[in-house]
Amino acid sequence: MSEVFNSYSKYIRETFGERVQKISVDAGFTCPNRDGTKGRGGCTYCNNDTFNPIYTSSQKTIIQQLNEGVAFFEPKYKAQKYLAYFQAYTNTYDSIKRLKALYDEALSHPKVIGLVISTRPDAITREIADLIEEYAKSHFVSVEIGIESTLDRSLNLLNRCHTYNETIDAFEILKNRNIHLGAHLIIGIPGESKTDFTEHAVQVSKLPIEFLKLHQLQIIKGTAMAKSYKNNSNAFELLSVNDYVEIVGEFLRHLRPDVVIERFSSESPKELLIAPFWGGLKNFEITEKVRKYMQFNAYCQGQLFK
Repeated sequence: MSEVFNSYSKYIRETFGERVQKISVDAGFTCPNRDGTKGRGGCTYCNNDTFNPIYTSSQKTIIQQLNEGVAFFEPKYKAQKYLAYFQAYTNTYDSIKRLKALYDEALSHPKVIGLVISTRPDAITREIADLIEEYAKSHFVSVEIGIESTLDRSLNLLNRCHTYNETIDAFEILKNRNIHLGAHLIIGIPGESKTDFTEHAVQVSKLPIEFLKLHQLQIIKGTAMAKSYKNNSNAFELLSVNDYVEIVGEFLRHLRPDVVIERFSSESPKELLIAPFWGGLKNFEITEKVRKYMQFNAYCQGQLFK
C-alpha cells in the first residue's frame, strides 16, 4: 500500500541521500512572554527540560554542545551529517549581531550542514528574515514557528501573548526566501473540540509550510498548567491514545497533501509527566498507530483537502 502520509524520514532521504540528524543547542535565549516584554511566566504548558538532551546547556558554547551531540549520536550512526537545532525558547529573540554570531558559530562546525531555528511568530522581523535568508543561500535552513493553535482564545489560555494573525504575518515575511518553513500544533487544548482540530488543518494548510509537528497536550511538572490541573483537573479533557489517533487521522485528511509530517506526538520524561499516561508508548509507536488507523480506514493525507 502506498504511504498514507508524507513522512519526515522519507523527506530527509530524498533531500540529502543519507541520514541527517538534528543536534539540539541551548543558546541562552528567553521569550517575550517571559522577560516582561509581553508577559511573564512563559507559555502555561512549557518546561524546556522535557525536550533538552543532557548535552545541551546555555553554560556551554555552541561548539561544545555540538561536539557532545556528535559524540552522543556517532556511535549509533557512523556516517551522517548534522543540523544545528536552536530549540530552547525563542531563537530569533535577540539582536541581529548576536544572532549572526550564534548561527555563524554553529555553521563553523565541520559536520554541521545547516540550521533549524525554533521561534515564535512575534519574534520574526524583516531584518531577521533577511539574515536567515543569507544563510539559506549556501546551507539548508529551516525555521519552525510555534503556532500551537489557530484560535486566539486558546492562545490566550496558553499565555502565548500573540495572535494567530501574527502567525500569518510571520510566514508572510519568511516565505519565498528559500527558507524551509515548519510549524508546531498542540492537539487537545482545553476548550477545543474535534471540529476545531479539523479546522486547524484547514487553516495551517493555507500557510507556506513544508513541515508540521503535532503533539498531544501534556501536563508537565513545574508549569503553570500543572498548577491549574492540580486545582481543577475536570477542566482538562485529556485525550486517550485511541482518541488522539482518530483525531490525528481526521486532521490529516483535511491537511494539504504535500505537507511533511515531522512528528505526531511528544515524548516527555516520565519523571516530569503528570498526565496523560499512554503506557510509555514511544513516538514511533504512535506514528505506527496513526499509519495503521489510516490504512484500515482507507484514509490518506489530503483526502478531504479543498
